[in-house]
Amino acid sequence: MTQDPSHRPIPKPLRLFAKNMRHEPTDAEAAMWRLLRDRRLSTFKFRRQVPFKNYILDFVCFEKRLVIEIDGSQHAESQRDAVRDAALSAEGFAVERYWNNDVLQQSASVLEDILAKLAGR
Repeated sequence: MTQDPSHRPIPKPLRLFAKNMRHEPTDAEAAMWRLLRDRRLSTFKFRRQVPFKNYILDFVCFEKRLVIEIDGSQHAESQRDAVRDAALSAEGFAVERYWNNDVLQQSASVLEDILAKLAGR
């Protein structure tokens, strides 16, 4: 029997890395976490602030290989994002990015978009 990948143990060095990099969730991250707890997503297990290589992923569903990242209005890391997205793509993950304001002000459309992405993977 295979273990559910969303609950596989994270190696100790990555746990320590994540602990050092972890931060209190922003309002948008907290709102996204509430969205991912929607009953329509109950069959998909998301984890938050997951260490992956040298990165901390905001939200990840291992079952569907989907990463959700939240970017703020001051976001200016497009080159770094491209490198991280390429590393994730090489591992079979798709990355979806949402702006803080979209998550906070248009949460219903963000949720519908996530449901569509999960259905398509």
